[in-house]
Amino acid sequence: MARKPITMRYVKDILRLKHQNQLSVREIAGSCGLPASTVGDYLQRAEAAGLSWPLPEGLSEAELMERLMKPPAALPQESGPAKPLPDWPAIHEQMRRKGVTLQLLWREYRQAHPDGYQRSRFCQLYRCWAKTLEPVLRQVHEPGQKLFVDWAGLKVPVHHADGSVSQASLFVAVLGFSNKTYAEAFANEQLEHWIAGHCHAFAFYGGLTRALVPDNPKTAVVRPCRYEPVLQRTYQEMAAHYGTVILPARIKKPRDKE
Repeated sequence: MARKPITMRYVKDILRLKHQNQLSVREIAGSCGLPASTVGDYLQRAEAAGLSWPLPEGLSEAELMERLMKPPAALPQESGPAKPLPDWPAIHEQMRRKGVTLQLLWREYRQAHPDGYQRSRFCQLYRCWAKTLEPVLRQVHEPGQKLFVDWAGLKVPVHHADGSVSQASLFVAVLGFSNKTYAEAFANEQLEHWIAGHCHAFAFYGGLTRALVPDNPKTAVVRPCRYEPVLQRTYQEMAAHYGTVILPARIKKPRDKE
């Protein structure tokens, strides 16, 4: 959160530009000459304090700053005997792993603490705790600008008519602006299926975006690089055929794909 209060003039400018001019956090930060994290922090504080624009008449600078700098509310308390509190930082870290869900983590928590919280309360407390973390600037996507593509990472079971079960790879495409999602299962993650997944996604959407943003699977990127990645030739030719470009996400930068 903010470490040093800013002046009331900046607070008024932030609220005015957000609610009256409908500017993004990044645009407000550029206009006011403040870090984007500070702008996001004060907007979050203003929302928690029930402040918008215009400010209430007669609100003094001292009263405004007192309401904005009030510490975040504590997590909701329950009556009755105290229940074992989950290790929220550890749970938050595990949520970054593929295939890990709050449902799974709650089951592990209940195995360790049979008298612990029920699932709905567990999820509610986790979300309340997560709101106290340092805010992250949200990326803004324009319509038709980017299509995010990747293999889902986890295999999915395919049940056949003869009773046998095989594992399939899941190709996933998501439009940046609307989050409209296309998914298709393939027998493997070979190049031909990677290209087919794209073509089928284009047909599903009825068009394509200006850019494709893959992660760095071998079917897309031969040699990852932040500045000059080497793309699969067939993949590059497909993009040229459809009149779009490929912009691979940076390595170990998951927010490039949000």
